[in-house]
Amino acid sequence: MRWAGRAAVLFAMFAAGCAAHGNSVSDLRTPKKADMRFLALGDSYTIGEGVPEAERWPVQLAVRLRERGAAIGAPEIIARTGWTTDELSAAIGTAAPGGRYALVTLMIGVNNQFRGRDLDEYRRQFQALLTQAVGFAGSEPSRVLVLSIPDWGVTPFAAGRDRGRIAADIDRFNAVALEETDSAGARYIDVTPISREAAHDSSLIAPDGLHPSGRMYARWVDVAMEPAMEAFEGGAR
Repeated sequence: MRWAGRAAVLFAMFAAGCAAHGNSVSDLRTPKKADMRFLALGDSYTIGEGVPEAERWPVQLAVRLRERGAAIGAPEIIARTGWTTDELSAAIGTAAPGGRYALVTLMIGVNNQFRGRDLDEYRRQFQALLTQAVGFAGSEPSRVLVLSIPDWGVTPFAAGRDRGRIAADIDRFNAVALEETDSAGARYIDVTPISREAAHDSSLIAPDGLHPSGRMYARWVDVAMEPAMEAFEGGAR
């Protein structure tokens, strides 16, 4: 979705907090030879529309992993605001990421729902993207994390729309993603309940009135951390 209202206010709090713990975004930008690779695939949520780079959830995740001792580099992000499953697939083809990644994340589908795209089409295209993600992870599905689609219907942007229908649609898309993730042997991270807390907590929404704030992204990282550590370490599911 190309929604109006990109954030005009940037926050430095997260970056300062990371520096205080000895790991920062600048640390990620200085790769060491032993650093393992991290690929993040998605749309506006993965690229962090409306927040500074340091507050993007893949960047927060990488910093937190390094704090836990994981030798992981900055995330390589293939994502753009507005992308649907087929548009992400085309972008992956253009970017042609090569080699093996220690961790791969996939979060896609909100724009399929927003545009009223067919659910069966989503299943086929999501399945293909997931197969690619597993391939990027060295054919180890346990190294792939799939994040659920957040519920944008609780945001100010959705005022005047049928919020109940949006929630039901997103639940249907997420049910498909969960089924395909389980079938592939990858790890599913459900962030949708956290996204719905924004209905009563405006601090979880970016200044554009639609996308998550850095605070919400940090909450996503909280639930993704243990599966990510297990995936990075190659632990059993």
